[in-house]
Amino acid sequence: MEHPLSQFKYCPECGSEHFNINNEKSKRCADCGFVYYFNPSSATVALIVNEKNELLVCRRAKDPAKGTLDLPGGFIDMGETGEEGVAREVMEETGLVVKEAVYQFTLPNIYIYSGFPVHTLDMFYLCKVENTDHLSAMDDAADAFFMPVSEIDPDQFGLGSIRKGLVKFLTTF
Repeated sequence: MEHPLSQFKYCPECGSEHFNINNEKSKRCADCGFVYYFNPSSATVALIVNEKNELLVCRRAKDPAKGTLDLPGGFIDMGETGEEGVAREVMEETGLVVKEAVYQFTLPNIYIYSGFPVHTLDMFYLCKVENTDHLSAMDDAADAFFMPVSEIDPDQFGLGSIRKGLVKFLTTF
């Protein structure tokens, strides 16, 4: 895969095409001197386990990995904390209200959005929800359901960071 900085052709400050690799993390404009550092975007993943020891699982409605299993989550919006972002994503995708989100771990990821590789730092949260009676697949989720933790097979999940995160979660759960 080509280096992510190669996707940026023009200086975002002055628009110059003299926007060249500065080092492995940045590009520098030869005209105005602006240095752009390429950093990952923040994303969240919700691990929601009910009283029956079942994990909330979604089926992806969109690419990448459309039709495969996933966990609720997504990109953090500007001005949000990780906890606010994961709660919003769970609400948007499942209709469930998060009453507690406890940070677990992070994993780096490359998420392909419209053919564009977005480097992310995926933050995994163990979430408690208010009530699962109103579970409904919405937004990016084609389906949402609880699956026994003992039956979770990370290989059935379409995104690499979710597979890795599930392996980590399942070995400590």
